Amino acid sequence: MSETVTPAAEGAGATKRTTRGLVTRERIVAAAAQLMFERGVAGTSTPDVRDAAGVSSSQIYHYFADKSALTRAVIEFQTARILTGQRVLLSRLDSFAALRDWRDAIVQIEHDLDCRGGCPLGSLTSELAEHDPAARTALAEGFTLWTDAIRDGLQDMLDRGVLRDDADPHRLSLATMAALQGGLLLAQAQRSTAALEAGLDAMIERIAFHAVAL
Repeated sequence: MSETVTPAAEGAGATKRTTRGLVTRERIVAAAAQLMFERGVAGTSTPDVRDAAGVSSSQIYHYFADKSALTRAVIEFQTARILTGQRVLLSRLDSFAALRDWRDAIVQIEHDLDCRGGCPLGSLTSELAEHDPAARTALAEGFTLWTDAIRDGLQDMLDRGVLRDDADPHRLSLATMAALQGGLLLAQAQRSTAALEAGLDAMIERIAFHAVAL
């Protein structure tokens, strides 16, 4: 006698399969992200990702039509990882003490990495922006999300009267991101955080220029 499968059982089975599929997809993306960070996109092959993730090639192509699609998923992954990793600091980036804490955390991350690899988004931009329009768009969106998190903190400082009305949170956040990215690039080239520290310190000083006098 065959077993009768109820709709509830079918739903449970589908949920389990979906959950397992999401876990597999995430494992593929995480493996690809690490390899692309270490070797670049051009230096990372599908077989490399397959072996690092412990999956089959057919599983990779089940989730990603081609390497470009996988690369865009990596960009989304790296953006989310950056914002998640800095969430606590970025969510309260609303005072000069918080700005300095965020600056110190960025510098410490570079020290921990021995100034190797650069910014995950910055490195991908250098490699992809000129010949992969879809990737460039995804990277621009990632930088926008990161910059907006900084802008929101500065806007809060403005709204609470910490900064004068002549402060422009949008421009200041863009400049801060520019200092950060330039500093990370120089840290990678020079194996030193000196330029990164100088750039971020200069931006905090510039933001402080707009502080309300006590």
